[in-house]
Amino acid sequence: MKARVTIMLKDGVLDPQGEAIRHALGGLGHHGVSGVRQGKLIELDLDATDAEAAKAEVARMCEGLLANTVIEKYSIEIA
Repeated sequence: MKARVTIMLKDGVLDPQGEAIRHALGGLGHHGVSGVRQGKLIELDLDATDAEAAKAEVARMCEGLLANTVIEKYSIEIA
């Protein structure tokens, strides 16, 4: 079973890396971009067979290590 975790900064948290990307895109001639938010994608290979149990375990991983829940939000996809 695979899990895909997408981690993004929460709304309202400044994203200087996203702003640097937006600025660089403008410098390359892509002027229609008014905002960029960057994040992380983490893929996990799991031995689990139950999707709900796997999702709960990955949520614990996010809360304990993968995401800084003070400033980041995350979503989990199980496949």
